[in-house]
Amino acid sequence: MAAPNRKEVLRVIMQSGAFILTRFGFWNCFSMLMLFAERADVKRKPDIQVPYLYIDMGAAVLCASFMSFGVKRRWFALCAAIQLGFSTYVSYIGGHVYYGDWLKVRMYSRALAVIGGFLVLASGAGEMYRQKPRTRSLQSTGQVFLGIYLICMVYSLQHSQEDRLAYLDHIPGGEVTVQLLVLVFGVLALSFLSGCYVRLSSQILAILLPWVILFIDGNFGYWHHSRRVEFWNQMKLIGQNVGIFGAVLILATDG
Repeated sequence: MAAPNRKEVLRVIMQSGAFILTRFGFWNCFSMLMLFAERADVKRKPDIQVPYLYIDMGAAVLCASFMSFGVKRRWFALCAAIQLGFSTYVSYIGGHVYYGDWLKVRMYSRALAVIGGFLVLASGAGEMYRQKPRTRSLQSTGQVFLGIYLICMVYSLQHSQEDRLAYLDHIPGGEVTVQLLVLVFGVLALSFLSGCYVRLSSQILAILLPWVILFIDGNFGYWHHSRRVEFWNQMKLIGQNVGIFGAVLILATDG
């Protein structure tokens, strides 16, 4: 049996990225429901008022369903970006739950990056059989959002004690490794913001993100027990990083 050629491998990776990103809405809604159930046990309010919460989730599931089946994927990816942006904005201004500044940066920067991923998908990137030319303006905007997410990662590693300890305590090399990651994420951010070498930067980020998800985000003992991040909020954050990983895979192969 002949080994798959490079084009076939890239196509499989691109399809995997699209699969992850288009299904993100399902996991996001599930983790939100579990988070609000977790809060109900301790009589804490959800981020969005209940009547509007179900409308928001219904819209997210609808967009995810159509994207998953490939029906008007560009349109529903754009709708998903708008829905997530509106949901994040309402959660932010609602003020029903108090979050520390360091946690706000983690939450809202990742939401912004997922919105960027949806914009990349809405541009036509990641399509196997592209019948229409891709919309470069949407892709560029999505890349800018991903660049902002990387800038927030740099900021957190420099100024957030909580994030710094998560890396210092669980990766070899200590401060040297942290500063190296700051440099790498900073360079990648400039690449996404400028639109230069986006495919190469996405390939590098696609290698780094799984390690961050597994060893940093996946350290529930640190985030949940030491930093008091709600369990399902941390699961939601992990899901957002997985969604970002899907967007990065698309850009790494079809950027």
